Amino acid sequence: MEKLLVSPSPHIHAKTSTSVIMRDVIIALAPAILVSLLFYGWSELLVLGVSVASCVLIEWAITKWMLHRPSTIGDLSAVVTGLLLAMNLPATTPWWIVFIGALVAIGVAKMTFGGLGQNVFNPAITGRVFLLISFPTYMTDWSMPSGFVKSVDAVSGSTPLSALKEALLSGTSIPDFMQANNYTWQTLLTDIGGSVGEISAIALLVGFAYLLVRKVVKIWIPLSIFATVAVISLIFNSIDPAAYTGVLFNLKTGGLILGACFMATDYVTSPMSRTGGIIYGIGIGFIVMMIRYFGSYPEGVSFAILIMNCVVPLLNNWFHQKKYGRN
Repeated sequence: MEKLLVSPSPHIHAKTSTSVIMRDVIIALAPAILVSLLFYGWSELLVLGVSVASCVLIEWAITKWMLHRPSTIGDLSAVVTGLLLAMNLPATTPWWIVFIGALVAIGVAKMTFGGLGQNVFNPAITGRVFLLISFPTYMTDWSMPSGFVKSVDAVSGSTPLSALKEALLSGTSIPDFMQANNYTWQTLLTDIGGSVGEISAIALLVGFAYLLVRKVVKIWIPLSIFATVAVISLIFNSIDPAAYTGVLFNLKTGGLILGACFMATDYVTSPMSRTGGIIYGIGIGFIVMMIRYFGSYPEGVSFAILIMNCVVPLLNNWFHQKKYGRN
């Protein structure tokens, strides 16, 4: 006979549920997804479709045949994981690699720990990092397929961060690089090479604003990430403008906005307290900039979030939420 565990009063009732929260996240991701489809076309639609379908089917199969419990796909968390995984992949990623990423995200990072609410690491980022390590050639193929807005020749290119790393290694100064590529404003809304989550900062921020209005996320984690990146960029750029990129470039390029607004704020893998969340965000921003400035890999958002996911239990232990009924 199963036991029903009831915590001491007071019992707080919320109007929201997991499915409602996940629905809001899906709505918030819609502007960025729409922009990606306009620029990347059918290729991106295939990546999105395979990723979402794979995540949902894998979670359903594990809960039914391995865990022998009711399906949890109705909470829409698998759909959100599939969307976020797809937004972290190049639009030309083969379907079988997308499926492997979904298998790692759901099967390893989520369901191995017991499912939603018990996973230690962000599932979508875990899947992305696994693919990056296992299939680096496919994960760094920044081809530009034809989109729904205009036809673009499928030529191999680089993300702004990758191009910058190559330019610095060849001896090109940052001012010359910026003038030649005009990345400062181009990265707001344009058809640059990169993963889907890198194509439009404006669309991502519109979606994040929706989450803030709906009170789905708190602003202090993204704000602390952006502030840390800005401060470190300002310090190093002031010391040597020819070797270190400035504030605007670091805030708008790569997966920083997607990671800070939609993945670092994940309820399960982020701290519960405000103080813990601020420290968590500062840690992510610091690691991102250390990898960008001194690492061999041009981008560090995914690695930074996964590393700080490990620190979350410690932060929750140090900074407790206020307990009702106690001083």
